[in-house]
Amino acid sequence: MTAGDSFGRLDDDDYPAYTMGRAAELLGTTQGFLRALGEARLITPLRSEGGHRRYSRYQLRIAARARELVDHGTPIEAACRIIILEDQLEEAQRINAEYRRAAQSTDPTTAT
Repeated sequence: MTAGDSFGRLDDDDYPAYTMGRAAELLGTTQGFLRALGEARLITPLRSEGGHRRYSRYQLRIAARARELVDHGTPIEAACRIIILEDQLEEAQRINAEYRRAAQSTDPTTAT
């Protein structure tokens, strides 16, 4: 891997660039909170060759949403479930929109 390849990954939301300590610092939370999110299977950090947890920007956004819910009094298990359901709803809405677009493009009565 070249230096150029490494720098290109910094723009990748799924690249596990953050250590657990740095992720906790960025979120203003504890490492235990991040472990709890992993135990609840909300996020699954990748592991470095040494076995250390590494988080992506996408995972940090999910963890930040969980922290927001917990800070407002939602139990962590419920917060994780809410986020999972929100994600499933968003995906279902995206799929439905694709089906509607496909149906409209094949329906001769909607053509202009």
